[in-house]
Amino acid sequence: MPTHPIASYNKSERLFILYQYLPRDKAKAISLTEIMVDYGDSPDNFANERKNLENDLIGLNQIFNDIFYSDALIRVPRWGQNISGQTARFYIEPSFSIDVLNEQTVFFWEMLDKYTANYLPVSFKQGITDKLTQLRRQDKESFHQSELGQWQNHLITLPSIVQAPKLDNDVLGSIHQALLQNHQLRIIYQKKWAGESAVRVVYPKGLIFIDNMVYLTGFDPTDDNIDDEVLLKAHRNFAVNRITEAIVIDKPIPDWVGRDTFSLEHLHKLGRLEPTDNIQIKLVLKVQRYACQHLYERPLSIDQKITIIDDTWNQVSATVANTLRLQDWLVSMSQLSVVIEPLVLKTIILERLHSALELYGD
Repeated sequence: MPTHPIASYNKSERLFILYQYLPRDKAKAISLTEIMVDYGDSPDNFANERKNLENDLIGLNQIFNDIFYSDALIRVPRWGQNISGQTARFYIEPSFSIDVLNEQTVFFWEMLDKYTANYLPVSFKQGITDKLTQLRRQDKESFHQSELGQWQNHLITLPSIVQAPKLDNDVLGSIHQALLQNHQLRIIYQKKWAGESAVRVVYPKGLIFIDNMVYLTGFDPTDDNIDDEVLLKAHRNFAVNRITEAIVIDKPIPDWVGRDTFSLEHLHKLGRLEPTDNIQIKLVLKVQRYACQHLYERPLSIDQKITIIDDTWNQVSATVANTLRLQDWLVSMSQLSVVIEPLVLKTIILERLHSALELYGD
């Protein structure tokens, strides 16, 4: 407890002290009179201080409701109910904490550290490491003895072969702010092959993680339209590492951006969240039989079909998005498989292989 009466502090300090002071057990709930022993000690000002205490408790309850969406500060009888001569008592729900710490919280950060962090810049990983250090310091023993905590020693991931690009923390901060506040964003963007940067306004929608790259997905400014296909033409993806400046505009994004049609999940199903030539294609491959085993284990799509051609070859058919990642995978499989259909994709892979041969021919 503080060395001075609680009433002698300013309001924000009083609320925090009360948060620490109140019991975390219904059986130990205390009354206003009991709290007043430590809240105020001035007989001449007792009535005013008691009224301030009542207001402080109401204010603390409102903060829990508004910020944490929690009814953690409990009054018996409950808030809003007529006391009718009873003595009101107060306590805080035992499971509640301003910085909630439980098995699920720590497990989330542990998994973030083991998986996602390897695909993020060093500064991000350091932030996660610092958070884990804080959490472990608070409740290390109980977590590591829990069922979830025991998993951390049995899971590991390996980073991408190429390292993550450097990201500007100020740019990321502006992107985060715009996304959370549903505001427009002005960015300076350097296209991959262009010599000059361009200034553009974006209706931001979300962030995409592909391998160790992070992309901002959103829409170019455009008027609302009843035809979603018209609006989809304004959809864009931007590599965050090529955004050199980002400024939040004090202007909300239009309501149409929030339609279910433009949710991240639906945009992904449409093949809009990564470089794509066509939304969906019917891919047919001829694959050497021994190399086909991993496609039984990890199919290209839910409608994938594998048929035996002969002792050497299998045929694989699947409906997939014609993404750049698919093309990269087909090139990596070129000594074990051949694209049969579509012919356009076969031509693309063949051209890439010819280019590689020319390089290695030198």
